[in-house]
Amino acid sequence: MFCALAHGAVRIRDYEVEHVLEDIESLNRRAMRGELPITAISAHAYLSVADRYWIMASGASMGENYGPVVVSRRPGELADLVGRRVAIPGPWTTAALLARCYIGEFEPVVVPFDEIFDAVDDGRAEAGVVIHEGQLTWEARGYHLLSDFGVRWQEECGLPLPLGLDVVRKDLGRELATEVNRAMRDSIAWAYANEEEALDYALRFGRGLERELGRRFVKMYVSERTRDMGDAGEAALRRLFAMAAEAGAVEKAPDFTLIR
Repeated sequence: MFCALAHGAVRIRDYEVEHVLEDIESLNRRAMRGELPITAISAHAYLSVADRYWIMASGASMGENYGPVVVSRRPGELADLVGRRVAIPGPWTTAALLARCYIGEFEPVVVPFDEIFDAVDDGRAEAGVVIHEGQLTWEARGYHLLSDFGVRWQEECGLPLPLGLDVVRKDLGRELATEVNRAMRDSIAWAYANEEEALDYALRFGRGLERELGRRFVKMYVSERTRDMGDAGEAALRRLFAMAAEAGAVEKAPDFTLIR
């Protein structure tokens, strides 16, 4: 998504763009402090920053019949995890919200997203909610699938599953925010037109992911809905926020207006 912006192939006026590389939970917390004018965050985290940030129609990562997976060293079902220790990649990740909604009461073991498997292997947790490239590698590691939240979401509502969002701080003003969204859309289009160069850039942060597996992962979460989430993406966000309110994760689902 960011390759063209980071390299200056797409510009936002005459601003310099600094690509800040941190794990998603760190970005969630920085957004809660209002530190970054433009940032990726979890859809779950938006519940806490809706007064400060607008959601951009471009830049969202949405699962289409796939999403975070719950895995364990032993076969079983989600119901087996009630009251058990489950590793999650941060309390404000969308994966953690979905676990709360679909598992119910469990004991969260919070670890960085790339340590979920370690937490299960060393006994800190009995299962883990896996995001990022682990969604493609859990089977090769000898794990058992307890649930794919994206599949369950699709079966229940027939909408894409909102996972990550790109947001822009409201104090930049509506005009500049609209330009930022347009630049993000153009950067994604540039990546599709220059796929190998963009993939080279992305794989620098892929933690050893093999190229073709990396290509597959990128195209799962940088799709046509990433260029613009459309009406289906907006409806999916409203459903997710309502579901969060029903689960007690937030008092009231926030209203929002997409920046296009």
